[in-house]
Amino acid sequence: MSLSQPTLEDIWKLFQETDRKFQETDRQMQETDRKMQETDRKIKQVTESIGRLGNKLGDFVEEMVRPAAVRLFQERGIDVHEVHQNVSSQRNGAGIEIDLLVVNDTDVIAIECKSTLSIDDINEHVKRLEKLKQLLPAYADKRIMGAVTAMVLPDNVAQYAYRQGLFVIAQTGDHLTVRNDRHFQPGIW
Repeated sequence: MSLSQPTLEDIWKLFQETDRKFQETDRQMQETDRKMQETDRKIKQVTESIGRLGNKLGDFVEEMVRPAAVRLFQERGIDVHEVHQNVSSQRNGAGIEIDLLVVNDTDVIAIECKSTLSIDDINEHVKRLEKLKQLLPAYADKRIMGAVTAMVLPDNVAQYAYRQGLFVIAQTGDHLTVRNDRHFQPGIW
C-alpha cells in the first residue's frame, strides 16, 4: 500500500476546514464573552440593589433607635438629653460619620446602626470612637462611649461588642433595650 502525497486541492480543503473551525471557535468565544459581560452587569446591578436595601434598612434601624436613645441611657444612669443624627466631620484629611450621637454636658455616646451587625462593623466603630475627639473637638472634654444596634444581631457579635466596651441595643418584644448586664462597664475613649 502506498501513501500518496496530498494534492494542492487536498491542502486547500484542509486549510478551509481548519479556518472554518477557527472562525466558529472565535464566534463561540465572543458569544461566551458577551454572556459573561452581561452576567457581570447583572451581578453588579443586584449588588448595588442589595447595598441600597442594606442602607435603607440601616436608616430604618436608626429611625427606630433615635426616639428611644435618651430613655435607654437614662435608664442606665447616664443623664443624656440630646440626640444628633448623621453627624459627620472632615479635618486634616480624616473623616468621621456617626449615625446617632447622644449627649449631655459630660458624656457622648456614639451609636452605630446597621441592618446586620458584624465584627468588622464593631472594629470600624471602635476606630471611629478613637478619633472622635480629634475630629469633633466640641466633644474633646467629654467622656466618649459607644453603642451598636442592628436588625440582625448575632449573639457572638453582641458578645464581641460587649467585650469591646460597647453598649448593645436590641429589639426585645415590642421595644428596644440595652442588652448589657448591670455589671457592664462601658469603654471610655
